[in-house]
This record gives sequence, structure tokens and C-alpha cells, in this order.
Amino acid sequence: MAAGNVEIVRRSFEAFERDGVEAMAELLASDFEMVTPPELASEPGTYRGPEGLRRYFESFYDAMREVRIEPHRYHDLGDCVAVEFTLRAWGRTTGIETTIDGVQLWRMRDGVARRMDVYEALEEALTAARGDA
Repeated sequence: MAAGNVEIVRRSFEAFERDGVEAMAELLASDFEMVTPPELASEPGTYRGPEGLRRYFESFYDAMREVRIEPHRYHDLGDCVAVEFTLRAWGRTTGIETTIDGVQLWRMRDGVARRMDVYEALEEALTAARGDA
């Protein structure tokens, strides 16, 4: 099951890259939660369900003409998958590139992504996955 979880998360990134947030949302639980911290997000908070995910990305696209999330490394943690990533975005009016590096911790149940938390560092995500946070 765990190897399958990595593949499910990988497919979510591929869907987002290929067809945007709507395609990604189709692969997630209907009660999916995404938690973004103030250190890494201009709109920090908890976003619930497909509508919450849309709202989060709409705030990006209001200011940015393009947003890309580039996963670099997947860590198989059983019921969790940690993904080291770079988010790149280009300003809508300025064209200036913004880059953010971080780690997403995806929590899985029954082969479906239920929650994703964003962290600044891999060790933070690993600690959260162990339940030490």
C-alpha cells in the first residue's frame, strides 16, 4: 500500500502540472484539507475540500500569471508521503519570478489523499509524520 501512496501523490502533481487544480482535486478525498503556514504562504490557513483548494490557487492566480510546483524527492513514510518541492510563480504584471522551497506532508488513508501540510524543512515533516509534533 505504501508504494501505492507515493504513486498517488505523484499522479496528483502530474495532474496539476498537466491540467491545473481541477484535475488535481479529482484525485483527492472530498474532505481533503491543505494547511499552509504563514512562513511559506501569502494566504496561510486551512483549506477544506475541492472548493478550498480552488480558493487557495485562485489567490495565487490573481497575482501570478503562472504557478508551477516541482517535486524533487518523494519519501515513502507508510501512511504518509513527504515531498520536497519548489514552487515557482511569475508575477502577472511584473513577470518577476518568485521561488519557494518546502516540504509537503501528504496523509493518506485507503489509497486516498486526506490532508496535506506544508513545512519549511524535511525534518519538520518527518517529525509530524511520526506524531512527535
